[in-house]
Amino acid sequence: MGGISPDKPSRQQLEFLGYLRPVGRAGVRNTLLVLGINGLITPTARRIAQALPGCKLAATPYGRGQLGPDKDMHFAQLVGLGSHPNSGATLIVGVDRPSADAVAEAIAARSGKAVAIATLDDVHEDALALTALAVRRGGELARLLSTQRRVPVPVAELFVGIECGHSDATSGLVSNPLAGALADRLVDCGGTAVIGETLEWLGAEHVLAERAIDGVVGAAIVEAVAKRERAVAALGVDLLYNNPGHENVRGGLSSIEEKSLGAIAKAGERPIRSVLAFAAPPPCTGLHVMDGPGFSPESLTGFAAAGAQIMLFTTGPGNSFCSHVAPTIKISGHPATTERLAAQIDFDASPLFLAQASLAAMADSLFDYLLDVAGGTATWGEIFDEGDECFARFGGSF
Repeated sequence: MGGISPDKPSRQQLEFLGYLRPVGRAGVRNTLLVLGINGLITPTARRIAQALPGCKLAATPYGRGQLGPDKDMHFAQLVGLGSHPNSGATLIVGVDRPSADAVAEAIAARSGKAVAIATLDDVHEDALALTALAVRRGGELARLLSTQRRVPVPVAELFVGIECGHSDATSGLVSNPLAGALADRLVDCGGTAVIGETLEWLGAEHVLAERAIDGVVGAAIVEAVAKRERAVAALGVDLLYNNPGHENVRGGLSSIEEKSLGAIAKAGERPIRSVLAFAAPPPCTGLHVMDGPGFSPESLTGFAAAGAQIMLFTTGPGNSFCSHVAPTIKISGHPATTERLAAQIDFDASPLFLAQASLAAMADSLFDYLLDVAGGTATWGEIFDEGDECFARFGGSF
């Protein structure tokens, strides 16, 4: 795990093999995305995706009856996923033509890529006829994608989302500092990295704030945590008895502060340039933090909607969830986990835990492996189709 063959790109070459896009970052994959934009259409979108081998499906169970910030954020997630660099083209499956047209126009404007639409409006509400229409249109897009080839791309075009899940003591001691060292290397090469899960900063937000590029960003980091803490307290919930979770406690974490200090180690040591809204693309290269939900399925989708082409996902005892549109590199420093989950953990960081390798050496190896995955090597999550996208809600339906 984590090896790289001599003929693959190395960190010193500062390139990976990717797919150039008309606008924005290059893709590390070149798949057709079937994007179901309304909950009513999800079963049909799933059937369409099954008929188009090799495509990716992102289908929301929501999409109507949403107002205000919830509606805006839902639209942002749809457009972000539809514009993702790893999606060479997008097939939108919807209920009504106006909402599908709005999403398609926004995707085309942001990415410049091919977009096709198929809705129930087009076929007089016949879901079976919609399936046939969409499969034909999706097939045309897939044919177009098959003509595209990988080319050398500067490492500076990489944007990596860094996540942790089912953390234990080895996460804060080994895997998260390793992910942070990778983030430092990527930023030093001109690339971009992001961490999220705002409530995972609780008790350590001042440490992150001290690394902000200016007082405005520092204050935004502190306020992002305080705002979520106030919202939870208003519901009568005490976070001290909900976070760390049971799996964290079993893994040796004793308090939210201890968990948070380990979690923010994923951010490395470079200056924090901005606090991103959920699903928002970063305004510049470098290290960013995203104000978002505190659990990995929604957090990863937020990173993907922001345009992250690859995810690093650290875990202690194991966590199989992956992004569906972005290859997710699973990392563990727990020797028992890497042995037990050899077909789930992509990068074995246990030599660092066992003092058999230095942090610098392991970070170099992880960087090389990152470029290997960017160039086409499949992660275990891709092989076993563990990926999904989980749309976050910011309010109830009306």
